[in-house]
Order: sequence, then structure tokens, then C-alpha cells
Amino acid sequence: MRKITAGLFISLDGVIGEPQDWHFPYFNDEMGAAVGAQLIGADTLLLGRNTYEGFADAWPEREAAGGEDAGMAAALGDARKIVVSHQDLELTWRNSQQLKGELVEAVTELKQQPGTTDIAMSGSPSIVVQLLAAGLIDELHLLVHPVVLRSGVRLFDEGESIPLRLISSQAFETGVLHLVYGPTAPPAPVSYDAVQGRLSQDEQ
Repeated sequence: MRKITAGLFISLDGVIGEPQDWHFPYFNDEMGAAVGAQLIGADTLLLGRNTYEGFADAWPEREAAGGEDAGMAAALGDARKIVVSHQDLELTWRNSQQLKGELVEAVTELKQQPGTTDIAMSGSPSIVVQLLAAGLIDELHLLVHPVVLRSGVRLFDEGESIPLRLISSQAFETGVLHLVYGPTAPPAPVSYDAVQGRLSQDEQ
């Protein structure tokens, strides 16, 4: 079964909305390499409608312009792009199609299809949260920026907890943390009495 990896820019207080307003001062070669490793090498991209439309508005023009990022633009264009939306969409970017059926069932089937790489997601936070809760995301790549925004759309809202395990962590020179999490079983319940014995006398 293929893996799904999801990458998101996120602030220290959990905001993921409007990253174009706060993300760019922290972009460096380390972040570029991390994003590229997670996204560009994938032969299949799973995107929400808003993320897809943003990509489709920008990357074909960058590919045609032939600038420094034309290689990335070409790789994204060549990838199979599957768009999640409740609306009927007219998809103009090459190799694009709309996901059919109920989200969890359709993505479960997608993971079982043959492919040579992981299935990559970028942005698309509402889709990420639904798939994470269903246990369908294998790696959640959070690029945590050292800024407290204090307002904006956050990745998680109220709901049932989602236990995760830390797969890897890396600190960039900018102060950004690249944290990779995967699904795991809930921890066994532990009471305060069980923890109390581990505290030093000074801490009690």
C-alpha cells in the first residue's frame, strides 16, 4: 500500500492560514530541500480545491517562464493531480482529475493503487485533518515557524484527539522546526498518582 505524506507551513500557535503573509522570511535552502523531498518527487498529488486552484494559477506560468523554479513547476505539472471537492470542477492543468466518491473510501482505494512513489499533499488543511483522523496519512510534515500570529485559521479545531508519534525532527538555521509525525495507538491512561513518584522533592 502506498504512503501518503502531507506538508504544511504552521506558526508556533498553530496557524496555517494565509502563509504567503508570514512564511517567506523563513524560507531558505534547508526548507527548500525539505519541501522538495516531500513534494516534488511524488508521481501523485492529492490536493484540496483551494490549494489546487492556487497551484494551477501559478505553476504552469512558472514552467512556461523557464526561470529557476521551472524544474519544480514541470515536475508538479507532470504529476498526476487528484483534486478533492464537492463541486464539479473544470480542471485545466494537465494530468488533473477530480476524486470521485466519499473521501475516506476513495483515498483508501487510491492508496491501494500501484505507484512508484508516495502520494504527496501540500496545504489542503481540512482534507489533511480528515485523513489524519481516519489514519490514512502516514507522514505529517509540519514546518513550524518561530512566530506567534495570534489570529488566523488554525490546523486543528475542537474534536476527538489524534495520537501521533514523532518520526523525525530537524532545526533549520532560521529557527524553523521540521517535525515529521506518523499515526500511532493511543497511550495507556496514566493517573497523577502514578506520575507523582517520578517528581523530585523540589518539584512536589
